[in-house]
Amino acid sequence: MQLFYTPTLTPEATSFTFDREESKHIIKVLRKKEGDSIHVTNGLGNLFETVITIASDSKCTVSIQKVHTTAPNKTHLHLAVAPTKMNERYEWFLEKATEIGISEITPILCDNSERTVVKVDRMEKILVSAMKQSNQYFLPKLNEPIRFQKFIDQAYSGQKFIAHCEETNKKSLKEALVKNQNVLVLIGPEGDFSVKEIEMALSNNFIPVTLGATRLRTETAAVVACHSVVFNNE
Repeated sequence: MQLFYTPTLTPEATSFTFDREESKHIIKVLRKKEGDSIHVTNGLGNLFETVITIASDSKCTVSIQKVHTTAPNKTHLHLAVAPTKMNERYEWFLEKATEIGISEITPILCDNSERTVVKVDRMEKILVSAMKQSNQYFLPKLNEPIRFQKFIDQAYSGQKFIAHCEETNKKSLKEALVKNQNVLVLIGPEGDFSVKEIEMALSNNFIPVTLGATRLRTETAAVVACHSVVFNNE
C-alpha cells in the first residue's frame, strides 16, 4: 500500500485537494487517474481511503470513502538524543526509530556535543518519509533542540532513564523497564554525558542504565533503546 501524508485532514472531511507538488507527483510520476484509489494519513492515527475525482497535475482532488482510526501505543516512548557529529547518522536513527515505533524525539545539546546546529525541517521530512514507507499512521513528535539541563528539569510522568558509559552501578534497560508505562531515555553524544550531567540526571530521579556489554555509537544506542522498549511492550 502506497501511503500519502496530509496533516490537515480531519475525520469529518469528505474531500481533499493535494497541493501542486504532491498533485504533480501523483498524476505525472505515479500516473494515477480518475477513479484510482489513494490511501492518506494525517499522522494522527487516521487512515483515509480515497478515490481520485479530479486528476490534474496542478490540482489532484480526492473523495474520502472511508476513515479508519488506530489507537496510539499504550506506551509513549520519548528519546532525548544528542545530535551526532555527522548528520547522516542522526537521520539514520530518526528513520529506524520511526519504523520501530517511537512516539517523541528531542535533540538535546550536551557539554560534549560536537554539533549544536540542528535542522529540524530536514529531520521532519525524514520522519514523514519513514512513517509513509513503514505504513504507519502516527507521525512521531519532533521537538526543538534544547540544552540538557533545561530538558531534565521538566516534569515527566513515567519511567526516566539515562544511558551512559561511566563505570558505575547501572541496571540493564531491558530489566528495568515496566510494561505499559511511559518511557523517557536520555542518549548522549559521541563523547558521552559529562560527569556533571550524569549527576544532574540522577538528582532528577533518572535511573542509570546500560544497553549492553559493548560501547555503542549514539545513533546505535538510540535504536537499541527504542527497540528494547517497543519489544518489551508487545
